[in-house]
Amino acid sequence: MTELSPKANEIALHARRMLIAGGYKSFSYADIAERVQIRKASIHHHFPSKVDLVRTVVAQYCEEARAGMAALDHQLNDPLAELNAYIGYWSHCIEDGSSLFCLCAMLAAELPTLPEEIAAEVSGHFRDLSGWLTSLLEKGQSQGTFQLQDAPDVEAKALMATVHGAMLSARAFNRAGLFHQILQPVLNRIVATA
Repeated sequence: MTELSPKANEIALHARRMLIAGGYKSFSYADIAERVQIRKASIHHHFPSKVDLVRTVVAQYCEEARAGMAALDHQLNDPLAELNAYIGYWSHCIEDGSSLFCLCAMLAAELPTLPEEIAAEVSGHFRDLSGWLTSLLEKGQSQGTFQLQDAPDVEAKALMATVHGAMLSARAFNRAGLFHQILQPVLNRIVATA
């Protein structure tokens, strides 16, 4: 990923917040210009089109997610601890308001109408996340930590859908704690009992 200038980073940060809040169609360069206190032409200097800007934001997000998954693997190297850390990350973000929703989950709802370059980045995030969760579940199953009812890749996709659905429910009911409430029974189901 190319290094962005401080002003381009500021533009990307505001675009990211607006994308998480309302999706691809929720903002224009005029909205960003107002928030960053620059002219629209200056935004075009950094990002010639909205597609360029959003693709950059999504690529940054995906890179951060991959780095986070790799860090959990490296630091914890324990499938249950890693899964709890992943869920805990989102629970904390939702509770403190730092990130109420996954950027790629928000954009996935718009996938059929997104520009191709952005749709590819969003789909790539879900492949990465699904692959990471699958490997966690496989490892945990082989260690006897997890007891799965279906194949690890199916369980991983179901878990991923539950995490994103729990985000949506917490948002819809305006109850941050609902996220963890929804996920706890899922964890209870897959964690092997001694």
